[in-house]
Amino acid sequence: MTQAEAPRSSDLTKQSPCPDDSFVRRHIGPSDEDVQAMLAVVGYETLDALIDATVPEDIRLSRPLHLPPARSEAEMLKELAEIASGNHVMRSMIGMGYHGCITPPVIQRNILENPLWYTAYTPYQAEIAQGRLEALLNFQTMVADLCALPLANASLLDEATAAAEAMAMCHSVARGTRPTFLVGNNCHPQTISVVRTRAWSMGLSLKIVDPAVLSQSVLDEACGVLVQYPATDGSLEDYSQLCERVHQAGGLVVAACDILALVLLKPPGNWGADIAVGSTQRFGVPMGFGGPHAGFLATQESFGRKMPGRIVGVSRDSEGRRAYRLAIQTREQHIKRDRATSNICTAQVLLAIIAGMYAVWHGPGGLQRIAQRVHGLATAFAHSMRQASFRVCHEAFFDTVAVVVDDADAVISEALNHGINLRRLDAMTVAVSFDETTTEEDLQSVVAAFHGLIPNDLNPIDCVIATPHAREGDILAHPVFNSYHSEHELLRYITRLQSCDVSLGHSMIPLGSCTMKLNAAAEMQAVTWPGFAELHPYAPSSQVTGYERVSADLRQWLCEITGFVAVSLQPNAGSQGEYAGLLAIRRHHIQAGQEQRRICLIPTSAHGTNPASAIIAGFEVVPITCDEQGNIDLNEFEAQIQQAGDRLGALMVTYPSTHGVFEQSIRQLCQQVHTAGGQVYMDGANMNAQVGLCRPADIGADVCHLNLHKTFCIPHGGGGPGMGPIAVAKHLEPFLPGHPLEDVCSGDLGSEDTREPPVPGHCPISAAPEGSPLLLPISWMYIAMMGAGGLTRASEIAILNANYVACRLSEHYDVLYCGHNGTVGHEGIIDCRVFDRSADVRVEDIAKRLMDFGFHAPTISWPVAGTMMIEPTESESKAELDRFCDAMIAIRREIAEIEEGRLDRRDNPLKNAPHTASMVCADVWIHGYSRSQAAFPVDWLTESGRKFWPAAARIDNAYGDRNLVCTCPSLAEMLES
Repeated sequence: MTQAEAPRSSDLTKQSPCPDDSFVRRHIGPSDEDVQAMLAVVGYETLDALIDATVPEDIRLSRPLHLPPARSEAEMLKELAEIASGNHVMRSMIGMGYHGCITPPVIQRNILENPLWYTAYTPYQAEIAQGRLEALLNFQTMVADLCALPLANASLLDEATAAAEAMAMCHSVARGTRPTFLVGNNCHPQTISVVRTRAWSMGLSLKIVDPAVLSQSVLDEACGVLVQYPATDGSLEDYSQLCERVHQAGGLVVAACDILALVLLKPPGNWGADIAVGSTQRFGVPMGFGGPHAGFLATQESFGRKMPGRIVGVSRDSEGRRAYRLAIQTREQHIKRDRATSNICTAQVLLAIIAGMYAVWHGPGGLQRIAQRVHGLATAFAHSMRQASFRVCHEAFFDTVAVVVDDADAVISEALNHGINLRRLDAMTVAVSFDETTTEEDLQSVVAAFHGLIPNDLNPIDCVIATPHAREGDILAHPVFNSYHSEHELLRYITRLQSCDVSLGHSMIPLGSCTMKLNAAAEMQAVTWPGFAELHPYAPSSQVTGYERVSADLRQWLCEITGFVAVSLQPNAGSQGEYAGLLAIRRHHIQAGQEQRRICLIPTSAHGTNPASAIIAGFEVVPITCDEQGNIDLNEFEAQIQQAGDRLGALMVTYPSTHGVFEQSIRQLCQQVHTAGGQVYMDGANMNAQVGLCRPADIGADVCHLNLHKTFCIPHGGGGPGMGPIAVAKHLEPFLPGHPLEDVCSGDLGSEDTREPPVPGHCPISAAPEGSPLLLPISWMYIAMMGAGGLTRASEIAILNANYVACRLSEHYDVLYCGHNGTVGHEGIIDCRVFDRSADVRVEDIAKRLMDFGFHAPTISWPVAGTMMIEPTESESKAELDRFCDAMIAIRREIAEIEEGRLDRRDNPLKNAPHTASMVCADVWIHGYSRSQAAFPVDWLTESGRKFWPAAARIDNAYGDRNLVCTCPSLAEMLES
């Protein structure tokens, strides 16, 4: 293809007309006039010329994307509403870890629907994330308290993946000496299925067992045992003796728990469990056809270093005040790389905050009343079944009752006539689950479905959980759960926390590889529509045709955008997409009789979680260094391919690289891997620079994951949710993740020895068939409103914005890597290492000083220590880019003052940053620079409403890790502080 054959931006715009009031114009920040002014700074006459200089000619797409034309917000909202009407919301009493619940309006409106909460980034810069961190500490405290275990993390992706992570913990604690993990046959089927996938990838033998009947020889080989509490069929079991036997054998016990049941039930920490996992969905988070929901994991303090995911901890700032930050940050898997025990590098922050606020709103008394009512409904139902001569399977239960009937299908069909979904356990057993939303009318209707009579006097029974299952003592005694039970007070609490955090509502968040772009209101509206939010993930397919339409459209569009033939939407995080894609490659090799192909080549320019994901998927990581220009070292690459021989499994490459360049040799690299018998995995973290310009499949990749929370506008939610679907070539299509229930519910668990290769179509990696489908309408709206021309224009402007920032800053900072024509991709890296020597200023000091200007720092010290990786995205205007550049230039002038001796090397605005309002307003000012320089270093900060005051001064991370506290401080500690 010649350069002249590549599509021009103007041609694409003509093919997808964008009227002046189109969404494309609203989404893309720079105006046409701004584009020309920025091109003049960058040194190119046209945008097409800049793209030609940046994107290699041999990978350019020679035609427009075949996508529907761009349409307006009003048109697409109307169409989406019609699609949503195809989802029929029934009363789902299926259970299996998913329950109807009520999102308190004060939480829905002020958190779930509030961009100041959902557009924030992961709280790595803790001083401007104190609100989210406090809310997450509340979540951790809630989970730890209800589980009676001292340490909880800041959430995981869902219950099934949390169980898989717990299994990995057990294996790690046993140091690999115990090759078996036991899973109770009373666990939720989707959990069994997901854990089974993870066991296979780890080389563990997974055995499905009856927890009541376990031989000593089996326990002696097991690193852990997973049990469900209450069981998937509703039964309550006393696992205390099992825990004693497992511990005597040297293993650990993992309890998958119902968070609402723990309000009334004896907590797992009290009956001997070492790890508790579960989902907090029923604490105010919509079912959403399966997600996103905040999973949880709690454990003993002695296992703290083995915990996956993030933990919020308590520390202090430079003024001696209590402050929060992410604790034990070395656990982050992109730092551990090939030593990782998990590839989870994210959380479900927004959903965890909602669940925590739900507990704050209701308090211990309110939660107990909700739980008692749910249990009372279940008890009344069981009583009515016994009176009608049905056999109730279990005497002890919380919210789920299993009933033996003559024909389960007939009962389920009759319940559907009443607008109710029930669960079929087998041909003669039906399970009925009750929840917060169940009414007395629902109770009467479900009883009628069993014997045809509608009792008039059927009401919840006032009853208590019997010993030995009853919980003793108070719950959630901390003041935060006992202070905000009026709406006015909770609103003020939410607003106070919100005011502590920087979000996209305040300023640009220029984090490299994170693509913090506009999350438009029109894209977000459908998230709380009942037609999408209130569906159970295992509702009959006839009830979810709307979701099927959205999913089918997205699959088709993503295939066109990437050039691949098939897409799985199941991975509910970027890390999960990496895991699923690598599993597909590994299973392909196995089916081809090439099981020995376990070496995965990963350049140092790849995305940070890649090595961890490769390890979790069962590969052996071999790193490939880069040359001085940031490109993959071709000589080393060729040598490693030759050395790997027939053991080469895959190349895992990020494109454009995290060094911010489109490597010219990418096609050559892919061809070499294929010639050697390997497969190419392309990390899609930087897909925002490719859409409409080039396609991973055309370049030579075999699989690519797509971060819908980056390129396709799902908001980051303060550190989650995310979505990471994978797109694959034809030969990998049979190895896409399967439905979580396809094996377990059919009774086919396969071989107990999960070290045997699974057959095509299996290996689910998330609890719900499509991961977190409530998020899919967001990306559907974005693609539909942008159209082919708009998507291509977005990629071009993203590249222009990055080059504009690089050019403006290049006179003051060294730009570390550039492409062969001197341009960067959609992000660029500036080198700050020289300042450590010249002024005793580190890159972290620059990051903290940016807070005084109202900006979140770019990505620091990754992928190169001592640098900043800046990605402005296409939705930032020239004015905002200029404000950011002006701030960085002003900081460089301050560094120069230190270098020249006009500012002290220890007492200067960078070393003392960020400056809080209390610091600046203190009676005594002891610094050698003025208060105005500290707080208002540029004129525009004095404009009304422009100044953002950091909530905390510089936080002492080392102190927090030495004095690890990961739950809310007690009242005595608060008073002492």
